[in-house]
Amino acid sequence: MAHTHGESEAERSRLGVALGISVAILLAEIVGAILTGSLALVVDAGHLLTDAGGLTLALVASSLVRRKPTAKRTWGYGRAEVLAATAQAAVLLAVGLFVLVEGIHRLIDPPTIASNQLLVFGIIGLVGNIAALGVLSSRRSANFNLRAAFLEVLNDALGSIAVIAAAVVIALTGWTRADAVAALLIGALILPRSLVLLRDTVNVLLESTPRGLDLNSVRTHLLQQPHVRAVHDLHATQIATGLPVLTAHVVVDDECFFDGHASSILDELQACVADHFSVSIEHSTFQLERADHSDHEHETHA
Repeated sequence: MAHTHGESEAERSRLGVALGISVAILLAEIVGAILTGSLALVVDAGHLLTDAGGLTLALVASSLVRRKPTAKRTWGYGRAEVLAATAQAAVLLAVGLFVLVEGIHRLIDPPTIASNQLLVFGIIGLVGNIAALGVLSSRRSANFNLRAAFLEVLNDALGSIAVIAAAVVIALTGWTRADAVAALLIGALILPRSLVLLRDTVNVLLESTPRGLDLNSVRTHLLQQPHVRAVHDLHATQIATGLPVLTAHVVVDDECFFDGHASSILDELQACVADHFSVSIEHSTFQLERADHSDHEHETHA
């Protein structure tokens, strides 16, 4: 894996602190939602509940990925962080859809909102979320786990701003539909980010080619190596963040198997995919073949 033991411990600590802050804000907003009757606060509390669950999943996943590979799980639990991030994205998507439906309903039939109390709990939520963002920001791009956690807390912070804005509008104008508008804005913030994260994690689970890696370019570059005649069954996938893998069957000149040149070709191919492309692939497997080997194989792929 690309992360060191020390980095993993630091990431777990950040997730733990962010989880503690989120739980504290959640409890405060549950009380606030009961006292004020605000949909925006209910939605923000529901969002925080999914965040707390997501951060818990992320914390568990960050522990699992540190386990060493075994004969049964040859990549260890590296994909645990992808599964956790996928679950978080799916829940966030469900929350966003609920917000849109309920927000439209409240635009039609707005309830009475206690604006002063709503403002207080909005400020409490914003302060807490800013603190959590500060904890997560420096490592937010380290892996899918931390990326999902950071996006969730960022959405919460923006949601708190929307709650505060709604409280101010209601207090100054009495327009209670501002609460529903704030809830819809929170939903609009949740949906795009959750869809992007869900797309990225599902692509990993479907073993799609890692983003930023062009297999046509890889094939062309491999074919430019000395003694290489053809490349087939070229596949690239991603096990987890920072762990892309590539496999290929490479047809080389027959004499390479008799003059001892095959081993140096293998070194050159592995160095090629590790250093030449924007996505560095340290885990590569090449099967070197003679031209007539295809007669003994099952149907090959591109």
